[in-house]
This record gives sequence, C-alpha cells and structure tokens, in this order.
Amino acid sequence: MSNKVFQQNLDDKKGPQPGGPYLIQMLFKEPVDMPDKDEMTAVMEKHIGAVECFCRDKKMTGFAALDHIAEFQDGKCPVQLMVMKCDKFKGKGFDAFLMSQMWDCQEDRERIFRECQYQVVATDMLAAALPALERANLDADFVEALAELYPTCEAFYFQNCGKLLLAENVRSHQIEGSDRFIRFGVNVRFFNIEGTEDMLIDTVGMSTLFLPDLQYHFHDVDPNWVVNHAYNVVSYILEHDNPIQNDETIDGIKDGDMSREIQWKCQYEDALIQPSRGVLDINMGEYASGIRR
Repeated sequence: MSNKVFQQNLDDKKGPQPGGPYLIQMLFKEPVDMPDKDEMTAVMEKHIGAVECFCRDKKMTGFAALDHIAEFQDGKCPVQLMVMKCDKFKGKGFDAFLMSQMWDCQEDRERIFRECQYQVVATDMLAAALPALERANLDADFVEALAELYPTCEAFYFQNCGKLLLAENVRSHQIEGSDRFIRFGVNVRFFNIEGTEDMLIDTVGMSTLFLPDLQYHFHDVDPNWVVNHAYNVVSYILEHDNPIQNDETIDGIKDGDMSREIQWKCQYEDALIQPSRGVLDINMGEYASGIRR
C-alpha cells in the first residue's frame, strides 16, 4: 500500500467523463508496424463479428462494427473502432495519484513506464449510444482482438478507469462474458483517510457505461473483503442493468463472504474522491464511517 498523502480534488476535470470513449493505450518497448488490412480485418471478425474497414491511412485504421448499431434521433450507424499508428510514449499524465491505484501491476508499473517508449492508442466511437451490456461486451471483444493483433505489446492501460494490466494477463485470462469488461475497464481503488482509522474503497469505470460506480466509507473490516464485495456488486449491476434503487439494501459481508443475513443500505451520492461522478454509496452498518444524507 502506498503511504503517499493525496488531496481530495473534485474540481479535477481531467478524469474520464460518464459515457466517454473507451480509450486503450497499448505500451511497447520497441516501435511496431500496424498489421496489414487483411490481417486486421480477419482478427477483428474473429472476435467482434462482421466488420468493415472504412478508413486506413498512415495515421489510423477504422472499422465499423456492423452488428453493433448506435441509434440517434436523426438515424442509425454502426459503432466505430479506431486503431492509431504507433507513436512515442512519454508517460505524461501518469501522476503519483494514478500510479498509486495500479494494483494489478504494483511490481511492474515503474518498469513498464521506464522501458516502454512507444504506444498504440485504440478507442471506440459512438458506442455510448449502445445498451450498457452490449457496449461492455463489444469493448472487451475489441481488447482481445488488439491483444492478438499486437503480440509484442507489453502492457495495456485503460484510461477510463486508470487500470494497468500486463499484456500477458490480458491474453491469458479465463473470464467470460461481461465480466471481461469489469476486469479490463473497472478499477477498485483503496484509500486510508489521513488522521483516522477510516478507509475508503470506490470503483472507477462503470460510468463509461452510464452505470453507477460504488463507494464504501468504513472502518474495522478487512479491505480485501470489501474489494471482493465491490467486484461482485459491479458485476451484478452490469449484468442486470442496475436494478438497485435509492434506499434499497444489498447483501453485506460475513466472514469475508456475501451474506443475506446482513443487509447494507444503498444511496446515490456524489463521489468523495475524484473524478467527480455519481456513485452508489454502500452504508456498511456498524462498520460505516462518515455521515450519510
């Protein structure tokens, strides 16, 4: 755990915005060429289904995901998946606050940022118009296609949630369905509140799908139990299109596992820690800290 002290800053507008693009940075030790059009198309079709390469030049390649149609007031069009050319990576914007929450790469994060001098950026476009579950699965399919197309990729950084994953962990995962989006696109963060015994755990990344992130403000509980609880709850929210209403209760934790014997109350509130966003605050009963409305 990091001992560095950070300041709350809810005026920070640099963070991801609800419904924003799913921005992927693939990091490399050496420069890499863009795969040829036929190879890219074949791998995209293998993971995503029907695609059409609608643009390709020295700067980027763009695919229309023909099975994923975004509907707008003035018409419909397929979601677009864009892959940029390889560029220099200088590690700008990766401050101590972001790096402190890269739990999946704690031992490798500094080495990755030191050794990786190149990046390929990829993103979805128009995908905010899709239902949450459809977008989650499409974005996870896109990540898996990229992992296959770029075998020398060292690590993936997901801007929407601040998560850094070794590329080998992206390629070798055994997760299925929408939980892949949770693995790639949702980060569970942990903070000690200075001068108190209180802790705060929250999630970042669910707002990409216009779904609520979670927040727990608590004391006297193993934080690893709360992290597991958070991953279970965001998975449930995504799979069921957020059925949790204000002032409803969800199963709490008993001896590390979710238990129906314990019910915790949920309230929609503003996040206590940046980025500014709405969260589902989970009141942990006797372990709760802070004041709820």
